[in-house]
Amino acid sequence: MENFKTVADGEIFNAAYEVNKSKFLTHVRHVETEGEARDFVLLIRKKYFDATHNCSAWILGERGDKQKSNDDGEPGGTAGNPILETIKKNELTNCAIVVTRYFGGIKLGAGGLIRAYSHSAALGIANSKLVRMTTFKKISLTLEYNFLATVENYLRNKKIRVANTDYADVVTQELFLLPEQVEPFLLELNDLTAANFLYEELGEVLIPVEVLT
Repeated sequence: MENFKTVADGEIFNAAYEVNKSKFLTHVRHVETEGEARDFVLLIRKKYFDATHNCSAWILGERGDKQKSNDDGEPGGTAGNPILETIKKNELTNCAIVVTRYFGGIKLGAGGLIRAYSHSAALGIANSKLVRMTTFKKISLTLEYNFLATVENYLRNKKIRVANTDYADVVTQELFLLPEQVEPFLLELNDLTAANFLYEELGEVLIPVEVLT
């Protein structure tokens, strides 16, 4: 699994910018497929149907190997590509951006357009919640009730993610640990429980971890 940075799912982030009476509205969203990206672009185009241009770009895939941009009537290379390059500069993938322009009557020129669309995309990203999809190992831990309080206190102190807890004859917990946490975790758990636990690795998952700026 590849770790990668992206926009948090479930919300559309936005920004606004004005230069020489042209208004630029930016919308940023997490997408995972070309279909989702196209639907997002269509959504913004429908909402701002009266705009002069709705320019867009997206990057998809854990390695960012699927990329597309659209100038939507602006001079070639002055809108979609600057948006795309801004996504790349921020090392994002599974991310789509639409920048809507309302022309204010003053031409910006090719250089001005490139700067305006780049800046608008950057503002949208700056206003977005970013996460890093991080590889965690999923662990099944089984132990007796007399060790539960001690182990739960340890998990809280270490901020280890607990996915699920099953209270039956014994306690079974599903945990998520970073790969480098596993060996120290097992050593400390061995001391806490005098080796009275069962442990099983259940594979790997990608979990979003907020990127703090």
